[in-house]
Amino acid sequence: MKISICIPVYNGAATIERLVDTVERELSGYALEFVLVNDASRDDSEAVCERMALARDNLRFISLRKNFGEHNAVMCALNHVTGDCAVIIDDDFQNPPEEIMRLVQELEKGFDVVYSRFEEKQHSTFRNLGSKFNDLTATWLLEKPKNLYLSSFKAIRREVVDEIVKYQGPFPYVDGLILRVTTSISSVLVRHNDREEGKSNYTLKKLISLWLNMFINFSIKPLRVFTMLGLGISIISGFLIIYFILEKLLYPESSQGWASIMVAITFFSGIQLMFLGLISEYLGKHYLTTNKAPQWTIKKIVP
Repeated sequence: MKISICIPVYNGAATIERLVDTVERELSGYALEFVLVNDASRDDSEAVCERMALARDNLRFISLRKNFGEHNAVMCALNHVTGDCAVIIDDDFQNPPEEIMRLVQELEKGFDVVYSRFEEKQHSTFRNLGSKFNDLTATWLLEKPKNLYLSSFKAIRREVVDEIVKYQGPFPYVDGLILRVTTSISSVLVRHNDREEGKSNYTLKKLISLWLNMFINFSIKPLRVFTMLGLGISIISGFLIIYFILEKLLYPESSQGWASIMVAITFFSGIQLMFLGLISEYLGKHYLTTNKAPQWTIKKIVP
């Protein structure tokens, strides 16, 4: 089996060379191919990766013209792999290279995709809460199995990679694409280490953007929720109209309060604006997709 190691690189100059060396040592019995994608790092990752690509026959380096995000960088790597399976691993050593073997061995049992799962994640509390919320949302929107954790550290069979890369839209969500393609998915328990260098590159803005990619691009359930919400409010409004008419007929002297009217107007206006915002997100992303906004643009490929 030939294994393609896909590494999205962002500010990983201090760790990337050691990571490649460690992976090569741990998987010495396999034919290996490395595909490194530099997502417009702010440090000298490009120079380090280019030097590695020139020195190694089994390493290809791709540098993107601007920062597109981790999932776009991974999609770029998957478009350039040639192995029988692809293993996606971060550049910061939080995913231990020695655990790749366990993912590959599980994949060899016949599964299409094998995810890593962790007893304890070495992320901040904020990042862990965000991951938990994302996991719950994916379970609802994408019909993800409840016991499956969508980790970025995973192994994917070649046939599934070929299906995933057919997606050409500018807002990829790799796990959403996997769940569209196959249900033959397993997971293995692995270690999760502390970051060896720097800090997480996922800001609140990036986490929200990733969540919106999943929420908008891979399901129409949000639209159905607002449809049911609108139907429910309409039914409640109908009963309230009947109630107010009867109250006025039975108690003509009673007067309706200004405060309740303003609360109702504010509430329904908020619902309408939320729904319009959701529709705008769908239309905006569809507009960018139909106008062929790039998923990534390549600055250079070495070699």
